[in-house]
Amino acid sequence: MSVVEKLHTADPDVVATMRDIGAHARDAAKVLRSAPRKQKDAALLAAAMTIRADVDLILAANEKDMEAAQARGLTGAMLDRLKLDDDRIEAIAKGLEAIVELEDPVGTTITEWDMPSGLHIERRRVPLGVIGIIYESRPNVTADAGALCLKSGNAVILRGGSESFHSSRAIHTILEHGLDAAQLPSKAIQLVPTTDRAAVGEMLKGLDGSIDLLVPRGGRSLTERVTNDARVPVLGHLDGLCHVYVDKDADIEMAQKIAVNAKLRRTGICGSAETLLVDEAVADTHLPAVVKALQDKGCEIRGDEKSQALVPGISAATREDWSTEYLDAIIAVAVVPGVKGALAHIAEYGSQHTECIVTDNQETADKFLTDCDSAILLHNASTQYADGGEFGMGAEIGIATGKLHARGPVGLEQLTSFKYVVRGSGQTRP
Repeated sequence: MSVVEKLHTADPDVVATMRDIGAHARDAAKVLRSAPRKQKDAALLAAAMTIRADVDLILAANEKDMEAAQARGLTGAMLDRLKLDDDRIEAIAKGLEAIVELEDPVGTTITEWDMPSGLHIERRRVPLGVIGIIYESRPNVTADAGALCLKSGNAVILRGGSESFHSSRAIHTILEHGLDAAQLPSKAIQLVPTTDRAAVGEMLKGLDGSIDLLVPRGGRSLTERVTNDARVPVLGHLDGLCHVYVDKDADIEMAQKIAVNAKLRRTGICGSAETLLVDEAVADTHLPAVVKALQDKGCEIRGDEKSQALVPGISAATREDWSTEYLDAIIAVAVVPGVKGALAHIAEYGSQHTECIVTDNQETADKFLTDCDSAILLHNASTQYADGGEFGMGAEIGIATGKLHARGPVGLEQLTSFKYVVRGSGQTRP
């Protein structure tokens, strides 16, 4: 039996294994709750140093995953997410170091005030506890998620996709080394040791109350399963249906530059633009120019009737195209009646992830930024900036599109809750 076949063989002890993982995570979380910043940072710095020293080992593990993924016929976008090279591994190490530089949110005072009763009340940040993260393809998530959870005082249980098993395991081993070097519990960051899908089912049940929050990071089917079946709170998003709206007051060269970057810089990430909307007032000039810039870079265009009339030869868009996350070099294009039309289209088909308006009119931009109900809104900037690292968070667990607890990139602060600390001098309530 090959290594890959073994990885997909159901583990008869998976339930017991997952319960042990949950118990270890609970114990580790108790230690991390009060671990000083210096100790947590030392673990991350040790891991970053080892990642650089073990580049060849990580690349060898990733090559196993790439070979298996190609044999399974994974899409180009999935392969791009999975692939590691020297630059991407260096980015992982730098990401850990960037998190070290961030302030530790644990124990900080959010606000405080005095009451007429003489009580002093303080709202203080505390870790969530144990976080379960279920993700696909991208092995860098192993490092990003592990580091963010550690710095925010949380234990974490990582369940990566089978396609990235070897890569994630190599990176996780290095994170464990960092924890050991800093004399922190090695079980503070755990990687589920099997690809048996029963392990996911156990995580959705909460591991006997061990998991405080689940974060799905992957395709729609994964996120829907987690959202629908989880018995613990979930933080995540279904699709990255991101839009770029080119307004009548947009600079045409800026519109071209932003649209090309938003769609094609990396097509396989959730911040990649999937729909281009153009104001009907400038459709005859701006739409052909932006479409040509995209086509010159190899992007397939699917347009509505007005777009097809302006750019003959492009494919006809169907209703399904407006709600499809391509994660590929394909974009849907529509002509809309101004900013109101753009907002109406986004409201009907969007996923409340990330939207961009290109315009030199500040009043129009303000209307778009105020009236659009998505987690991330950009004015004259590519949607590919929808990333925790680009927001100064060092990295991110993912992008949250819900409206409770966190929205947008999930970084250190979003991985904390708070408690109230009340100080008195003998008061009793009348």
